[in-house]
Amino acid sequence: MKTLVYIDHFKGDVQPASWEALGLAKSFGSASAVVFGSGVDTVAQAALEHGADEVLVADDAALMDFRAETYAATLTALASSHGPDLILFPTTTRTRELAAMSAVDLNSNVITDATGVEVNGDKLLVTRPIYEGKLFEKVIASASPQFVTIRGRAFPKPEQQVGKSGTMTKVEAKTDALTTVEGYSVAEVGVSLNDAGVIVSGGRGVSNNPSLQPPAGMDDKQAEIWRAQQGFKLVGELASTLGGAVGASRAAVDAGYIPYSNQVGQTGKVVAPDLYIACGISGAIQHLAGIRSAKMVVAINKDADAPIFKVARYGVVGDLFQIVPALTAAFKKKLGK
Repeated sequence: MKTLVYIDHFKGDVQPASWEALGLAKSFGSASAVVFGSGVDTVAQAALEHGADEVLVADDAALMDFRAETYAATLTALASSHGPDLILFPTTTRTRELAAMSAVDLNSNVITDATGVEVNGDKLLVTRPIYEGKLFEKVIASASPQFVTIRGRAFPKPEQQVGKSGTMTKVEAKTDALTTVEGYSVAEVGVSLNDAGVIVSGGRGVSNNPSLQPPAGMDDKQAEIWRAQQGFKLVGELASTLGGAVGASRAAVDAGYIPYSNQVGQTGKVVAPDLYIACGISGAIQHLAGIRSAKMVVAINKDADAPIFKVARYGVVGDLFQIVPALTAAFKKKLGK
């Protein structure tokens, strides 16, 4: 099976699930990595070191910033000339858009968020979650080329062979576009939720600490947000101690406690950590859908009937403002920090 693997990156910072996709492709036979951007020699070399047999590189100033129209046109032209059976992507906001646009160009289709991919003769058998992750279905894919995005941390990451050499082939970039990038800002989120082995998340409950007295002059909403920010400092300290990422429920994001980039859930980031600690999160359906692939869930909540306890391996009914600092202190002692 001839497979192309799109290496998703931002300014050279590669989405780690790209390497998982490359490892998956290699299990089917030969795999060519696809790298777009400007000044991407380092990314191309990394693709060789992670097992690519060849790297197809579209290096052009017009591809410096991601724009779906230029990237999709370039990918469509590349797929048309190379005739792959399968094109794999990590699942990100960018790749969902890119895969969809290129699939339309090639009269194909996209299967997103795959957790399993098998070769079945000349067809693919793809496993993906449905019904908010409550069930998994197996889909027989027969389109050519078939576009598949894989869920992060669902497949093993190949070992990097530093210094490995291989073939790098320049391909033409399609630069015609109706849009331009005027600018953007990059959120500082620390450890990426997509890649984190440990995630500590906070919900509306992080603002419910009446013992904290906000600075004078704040109205009720300002005081609520201030209390929530102090609560998220406790969440962040526990996450930092465990080398993990800070997450949040949609309710916390909607209330203005923390940026959207931290949101975990069906309308945020679908995550698959080894350990997920939910602090003051009741467990709305869309949030539970985002954490169903977590290997272990620990819930801390005052409400013993909160839905989050139904999916938690371990549950602590109590005040997060006492429990979270105690956990942090215990982990620091255990880890020698």
